[in-house]
Amino acid sequence: MFLKEFEIRWSDLDANRHLANSAYINFMSHTRMAYLGQLGFNQKTMAQHNIGPVVFYEHVYYFKEVFPGKPVRVSLGFKGMSKEGMFFEFQHDFYDSEGTNFARCEMMGAWIDLKERRLTALPQVFLDAFDRMDKTEDFRILTKADTRRFAKTPKHLV
Repeated sequence: MFLKEFEIRWSDLDANRHLANSAYINFMSHTRMAYLGQLGFNQKTMAQHNIGPVVFYEHVYYFKEVFPGKPVRVSLGFKGMSKEGMFFEFQHDFYDSEGTNFARCEMMGAWIDLKERRLTALPQVFLDAFDRMDKTEDFRILTKADTRRFAKTPKHLV
């Protein structure tokens, strides 16, 4: 399991003096990019292939408050990817200094062609990198339908 450690800064706190929602999002994206960087997904290689990641959703579940003073660790679990690599899904778990899991996030995203501004499949070099990633026990092959599973049209619009 990939883990990244963070110190909670003053700017990471909200009005209630605990870790702000925005800090969770920032810690997760930093963890993802750190791991992807180890796989070869860095600014240079993504620019060469003209791709970038986009987030469809991030569902955060909070179990316990966390306060400044001790570092926190954020994990990255590889939960799913489509066959061509267009869609991906990760799970992040947050741990306090004693190892208690105080939050979890499920996120889904995709890769976008930065010139065409549309979703795109991954080049083989990146598919090979993802193939080397450790996968969660519940890893699955994603389809376009998975990206729409939370979409609902209100009855008054049908």
